[in-house]
Amino acid sequence: MGSWGYGNRPGMGRLEDIRALIAEGGYPNSHTIARELEWSVRTVKRDLALMQDRLKLPMEFDQARNGWYFTKPVPFFPSIPLTEKEIVGLFVVQKSIEQYKGTALEPVLSGAFRKMMAGLDHSVKYSLGDLDAVVSIRPLAPGDADLEKFQSLTRAIREKRVVRFVYRKHGEVKTAAKAVHPCRVAYVNNLWTLFAFDPKAKGFRKFVFFRMTGLEVTDERFTEMPPFDLNKELEGSMGVFKGTEKHEVAIEFDAWGADDVRGRAWHASQKLMDRPDGGLTMKMTLNNLEEVTRWILGFGEHATVSEPRELRERIRQAAKAIDAEYGRSDESDR
Repeated sequence: MGSWGYGNRPGMGRLEDIRALIAEGGYPNSHTIARELEWSVRTVKRDLALMQDRLKLPMEFDQARNGWYFTKPVPFFPSIPLTEKEIVGLFVVQKSIEQYKGTALEPVLSGAFRKMMAGLDHSVKYSLGDLDAVVSIRPLAPGDADLEKFQSLTRAIREKRVVRFVYRKHGEVKTAAKAVHPCRVAYVNNLWTLFAFDPKAKGFRKFVFFRMTGLEVTDERFTEMPPFDLNKELEGSMGVFKGTEKHEVAIEFDAWGADDVRGRAWHASQKLMDRPDGGLTMKMTLNNLEEVTRWILGFGEHATVSEPRELRERIRQAAKAIDAEYGRSDESDR
């Protein structure tokens, strides 16, 4: 028999509903359970077999009463067995929650994780403890999430309600009132972001949570919205900025910079080619140069743009402006 992995695991809620019906003592069978819970008989039979054969629940079928019963009390669902890979995956989830420490999401995520852990086998908890002694996850500058804003926006998406708020664009001081049709909340580049259809602009726009104020979920509902695919929306971006051009980008990293680039997925189109000197060449296709410019500048002298010429000029102008700024600072210190 194969491992009981996520791919073939039935919903735990479904198994718990079956357990509860059997525990009532009414001797239900696959047909009465299917009728009561509005599932197919085939699905119920498969779940019953799993409960008896794989989970080893104390259950028998009474031929005279034509139904299932427990041979001893089963007041709650038993511990859930996990494979070694699933334990590691669960550990990563646990450690990832730590990035929200001190934010509004921390108690919500921690509470949900504790409930999930309550149904696990004790050996899983010991395994997580062992991993905790050797593995840590420390993300860089995770974005805070306003829980009230998060809940309001997800509710608006479910109920197809228009939302209104005041928004400030990146790097600007002035603000503008917005009324949009929300369609997706996403965590991109360590920032919680709303993707919504803007009827006035006749297109999809993105709004970072912390630059939104005065959020209101209105009673006005929208019924139609153009199809939205988040992956397609961001496929040519290194973050959330969306352009309309096509740029074939090539960057040369020295050995120091290469070690910060290797082993990470920076973009879906990226191609990394190692060089004998320990450096590497990175190529990717982008629809804008805004975000990649800032990213390259972060490597300082360890990254050099080969293509396109426009990106080389952007970096040159930025370096020139930085040099001028520090030059003024040096003069004022004299």
